[in-house]
Amino acid sequence: MAMTLEQMGMAQLSVEERLELIGLLWDSMPSTPLPEWHLNELVRRREFAEAHPHLRRPWGEVKANLLGGN
Repeated sequence: MAMTLEQMGMAQLSVEERLELIGLLWDSMPSTPLPEWHLNELVRRREFAEAHPHLRRPWGEVKANLLGGN
């Protein structure tokens, strides 16, 4: 069952306090190694990108396209 901020006593926190809490929660997560297939996929994508530099597009162009700017 999902709890609300009110139920957890956090509804009164400011934005800054909520961001700090997010950081504390994130830092408390156990560190686990990436699965082998994740690493393999990263290597595959990097090799593809390096082999096909003509397919690269600037982030601003990609972002504008995603936001409907083109």
